[in-house]
Amino acid sequence: MNHTHPNQNSLGQVIGDAVPNWQAAARPSHKVMTGCYCRLEPLDAARHAADLYAGNALDAEGRNWSYLPYGPFDSLDAYRSWVERFSNTTDPLFFAIVSNATGKAVGVASFLRIDPASGSIEVGHLNFSPLMQRTPIATESMYLMMKEAFALGYRRYEWKCNALNMPSRVAALRLGLSFEGVFRQATVIKGRNRDTAWFAAIDKEWPALDQAFQTWLSPDNFDAEGKQRVALSALTKPILVNVG
Repeated sequence: MNHTHPNQNSLGQVIGDAVPNWQAAARPSHKVMTGCYCRLEPLDAARHAADLYAGNALDAEGRNWSYLPYGPFDSLDAYRSWVERFSNTTDPLFFAIVSNATGKAVGVASFLRIDPASGSIEVGHLNFSPLMQRTPIATESMYLMMKEAFALGYRRYEWKCNALNMPSRVAALRLGLSFEGVFRQATVIKGRNRDTAWFAAIDKEWPALDQAFQTWLSPDNFDAEGKQRVALSALTKPILVNVG
């Protein structure tokens, strides 16, 4: 009986699954992405720097900056200069996260390592001020970016963080991105070694993830005090391939 592998070539080597009619993904653009609780706008110093600086100042200990390759910034002018520099880059492509309730920018996020030919894109440079931490804005902003990436035709949506950054690792899993391993001594940040933990979701997982986010973000999922009835992690856990 012939037990050849279905993906075996004429040389007897096992090769990857066929990707029929594959076409490169589209590059993300500086567009506004709007949800119920927040919207993502192209990062702009004149519109967003002052709000972001004020929101970041509420993190008096500077905890948000510990694992980022820049910051904290000791003045609005210094922070505005950083925003001006990165508002004009295309990779990373930066967005301000704006509260629909207040109209104020409360955080930043970006697409980066954008590889349309391979269908791979990363979300990163995340900095959520205390004004959006542990609110639906934090979840919805990440949903909007993931939704946009898969709509553009990407097959793979990545999240990477310092392997020692446990809140980021927990957040990645909560959002439905599976753990893929740790790259040792991946880089040097602020004069210190960084091992990088990798997480990702892939296109075949997106329909289930999309439904999980919609279920969690629904007004029906929150009681009169705004407390969640069902945790997002409970909805995404069955989708995860590996939690590390």
